Amino acid sequence: MSSATSTANNEPAPLAPPSTTVAAEPRREPEANKLFRMVMKYEASDLHLKVGQPPMMRLKGDIRRMEMRPLTQEDMERLMLPLLTPKQRKTLDEEGGVDFSYVVGQDECRFRVSLFRQRGRLSLVSRRVNTSIPSFDKLGLPPIIENLCKYPEGLVILAGVTGSGKSTTIASMLDYINEREPLHILTCEDPIEFVFSDKKSYINQREIFLDCMDWHKALKDAVRQDPDIILVGELRDVETFEAAVHAAETGHLVFGTIHAASSGTTINRILDLFPPEKHGAIRQALANNLKAVVAQKLVKSIKPGVSRVPTNEVMIVNSMIRELISRGEDKKIPDAIRIGIQEGMMDFNENLRQLVDRGDIDKATALEFSPNPDQLKMVLKGIKVATPGIL
Repeated sequence: MSSATSTANNEPAPLAPPSTTVAAEPRREPEANKLFRMVMKYEASDLHLKVGQPPMMRLKGDIRRMEMRPLTQEDMERLMLPLLTPKQRKTLDEEGGVDFSYVVGQDECRFRVSLFRQRGRLSLVSRRVNTSIPSFDKLGLPPIIENLCKYPEGLVILAGVTGSGKSTTIASMLDYINEREPLHILTCEDPIEFVFSDKKSYINQREIFLDCMDWHKALKDAVRQDPDIILVGELRDVETFEAAVHAAETGHLVFGTIHAASSGTTINRILDLFPPEKHGAIRQALANNLKAVVAQKLVKSIKPGVSRVPTNEVMIVNSMIRELISRGEDKKIPDAIRIGIQEGMMDFNENLRQLVDRGDIDKATALEFSPNPDQLKMVLKGIKVATPGIL
């Protein structure tokens, strides 16, 4: 246990029963805020609550148990249920889980919350979302990311597993545009994470099930609301993907996120949404409308004051990659990315090499997160890796 979390015992006990005082007093914060504030204090990325375990935080990528007693079902109900609206409580009861955004204090910090039942008991996983939107430089993103914000139309996808920082990167991209272009940016999210301030652009943010009844309604309305740029929070099903492609085809720049580990697996992940007989048409839609895929992972940093940094694979859809997508030759995409370095493309190994050279991560971490450690060892030694013919 780190010294930071070991001092958590000195915090006001978050599990104490509610006060029985009847005298008038200022309105109190929800009791759960004590736990959320602890996450803020130690700059943890996530809060985890489970019956039978003490409260837990993710610090620098690792789960750490707080020095508190295990939670009971009664604790979870007392702490979490008051945070829900009647509609959210109904969703939890009927569907077994509910996602929502939660703000501590007067917009001091925002959390993305997933409250769900497991083995008949309540559990919670909550991600801390920075109130301020970091710049590309602060995040340590590759310079090519700026160029991906300048497409007049098409589809740009941020790929990565849960907790890989996709939402932060895409918020940074939208705010980059917001600072520079007089455009209308429309977001459809579930839930809203980052809250944008209007700058050169103006931004409308719609939260599904709060501002509109469902994804279908939000995405149907989107193209009628005169947007220049649309954020589809997650390409999670046939409906959201088809809406994103339709918006791209009709002259909008569309950003979306997807749960996939790399550019090649992003194509497969999208195809998996559809029956096999539609794969040909979907490949053609991607070849015509997809502009770029940025795959991302978070890795432990050795830079003082920085816990984790992103490492990225950047695929720009040029004529070669467009042909590979159309022909279903996704296995050749990694080699095409390495060939496309002059166009700003990079694979994970090249970006990991840059992070090592920059002093952001050590070689052991780079090799741990590399999709091809043997190849990375050669790259770190300055040995150029040959790329086979593609087409």
